[in-house]
Amino acid sequence: MKKIELFITVLVIVLLASCEDFLDVKPSNAAAAETSITNAADAKVAINGLMRKMASSDYYGRNFMIYGDAKGGDFAIRSQGRGLDALYSFNHSASSNSFSGYWTQIYHCILQVNNLILNIAKIEDAGNGSAALSDYKGQALTARALMYFDLVRLYGKPYDMDKSSYGVPIVLEPLDASAQPTRASVEEVYTQILTDLDAAAPFLSKNKVNGYINYYANKSIRAKVNLYMENYSAALADAEEVILTNNNKYALYSNAGWVASWSTQFGTESILELAVYPDEADLRTASLGYYLLRLGKVTGAMGWFMASDYFLARLGQDAADVRWGIMDYDETSTSRFGSCLKYTGVDLKGDKASISAVNIKIIRFSEIHLIAAEAALNLTVPDKVKAAQYLNNIRKRAPTLPLATDATVTMDMIVDERSKEFFMEGQRFFDMMRLNRPVELNDEFISPAVVITHREKIIDRTFYKAILPISQAELDANPPIASQQNPQY
Repeated sequence: MKKIELFITVLVIVLLASCEDFLDVKPSNAAAAETSITNAADAKVAINGLMRKMASSDYYGRNFMIYGDAKGGDFAIRSQGRGLDALYSFNHSASSNSFSGYWTQIYHCILQVNNLILNIAKIEDAGNGSAALSDYKGQALTARALMYFDLVRLYGKPYDMDKSSYGVPIVLEPLDASAQPTRASVEEVYTQILTDLDAAAPFLSKNKVNGYINYYANKSIRAKVNLYMENYSAALADAEEVILTNNNKYALYSNAGWVASWSTQFGTESILELAVYPDEADLRTASLGYYLLRLGKVTGAMGWFMASDYFLARLGQDAADVRWGIMDYDETSTSRFGSCLKYTGVDLKGDKASISAVNIKIIRFSEIHLIAAEAALNLTVPDKVKAAQYLNNIRKRAPTLPLATDATVTMDMIVDERSKEFFMEGQRFFDMMRLNRPVELNDEFISPAVVITHREKIIDRTFYKAILPISQAELDANPPIASQQNPQY
């Protein structure tokens, strides 16, 4: 694989400058990746660098987060040509708008993980293991599981649609330059994800360590993976372990505190949050936050994306919903609140000097409650009492909506709540695909009219562009994978 093959030189060159305790240790060795990690201090630096890479523009720093909303019906675009609008229009081919940055960046991160795991194994084999090294190994394994989960959702069909179809190549060690790995099945990728999560869990701390992966992040990812696999009993067990045994490390925000939480870092709902600082990982005008501001809100804001009519109608079920507090009017009028301030500190201040240096929240405690609600409702013998209880913990953010009961709770209520809670957090499209629900795009919102030629107004998961193509550059670099291109590309 092109990017996996070529990047085998230096691991620690991406490990950047110090910020608080996030990058406070220098590596003992700046040599090649296979020999650069010789102790726990080096491993910590490698983990820091990994978290930094995960916050890049091609991954959680922007494009991966936008993917799920741009394609899922919760976004609309005002005009084509402002940036990333090919996601909204599904204008993809192997040679044009393949968005190969997802593949390249995530596999680049996996390479770093594999190098770290390999080096820790060498240290342990030499009899120099430690609790700290074991923890870093657990973080690396959990991160790799998350990365493969993201890759298989981008390039593979939903698990319950065709788990025998192609997923992505599984690479568990640094590759030789001549390696040409081919695609595993969707089921094999999910099996590897769970294998990594289960292997990692015993090594991880149950303490909350800001900016790092702990035991509860591992279990949260496992709950989500099991939900996607429709293993509802396991998903509920994982979610409830996080909810019920975290010893007050995590707590849901009150309605009064929810909006302000977007101006602070590492709050009580953050189970996994990537740190972004003005001199570290700050994408400035290319950041996620800027892509969601209305045209001209601040210098550099271009109005790339705004909320669809459908999302605003959903949020508008309750004018008192606290989540209106992260919305701002968009360029269409001063009364249409389609602009999102989650990633500019809400008040354009936040707790840092840069409005674009806002941490990226990957897993929030509220998601675990909604996973528990969905899993409980879909058990072989549904537990509607639990489903209503966990749903209501989040539904209370819309205080005038009636609470769910065991007689009224439905999947529609849970899916709508996920949309409202996770707007601009990259969830909606993946939810609709795994649940086999159609996606309706808000084309009539575009004014002046823009012709959308690469998809219909309503699509579902049978549409071939619901998953991305492998880029032509990758096919050229790895000929054996060419026969495994996604159908109709």
